[in-house]
Amino acid sequence: MANAECPICSAEVAFEADTEVGEIVECEECGAELEVKSLEPPTLGEAPDEEEDWGE
Repeated sequence: MANAECPICSAEVAFEADTEVGEIVECEECGAELEVKSLEPPTLGEAPDEEEDWGE
């Protein structure tokens, strides 16, 4: 298990140790979707908004 601080509400967010950079985790406190930015040290950032594909 790894822990990092939510950039939105400052709550501690726990995620599995085998999580990879770029994966999305959810803050249990505020419900924000967060992207794993770094594993050493564990760092989270706001997940980018999903863009429409429009079949391209």
